Amino acid sequence: MKDIQITIEARVNQSPEVVWDYYTNARHIIHWNFASDDWHCPRAENNPVVGGAYFSRMEAKDGSFGFDLRAVYDEVIPNEKLVYTLEDGRKVITSFEKVGKTTNVTTVFEAENQNPVDLQKAGWQAILNNFKGYVERNYR
Repeated sequence: MKDIQITIEARVNQSPEVVWDYYTNARHIIHWNFASDDWHCPRAENNPVVGGAYFSRMEAKDGSFGFDLRAVYDEVIPNEKLVYTLEDGRKVITSFEKVGKTTNVTTVFEAENQNPVDLQKAGWQAILNNFKGYVERNYR
């Protein structure tokens, strides 16, 4: 399924600079990087530079399941674009486009072969929606 590209997007009511900070700063990532309220992200590390590493730990709050997500950055254009390769070799591209006083965040990623495409898309979209909500509730 690696040849299948999945696209998700959300329009965030903040500037690209604010959106970038909340998207790339580990102190924020731990507050939004999960798809539902019964999950959480207890740990994240991020170095958004070419060759830098990304790490996050996602876990069910009841402790029944969890996994790590690791990646290395291939391209970084601050406030505009992140390209990284996951440890399984799949590519992910996230762009940040200023639209008036908002930022459109679009992520395109290669599907994995463990789960149905619609489930992958729904999960990643839920995380992005959680990100949008976190930014809009917390930016001062």
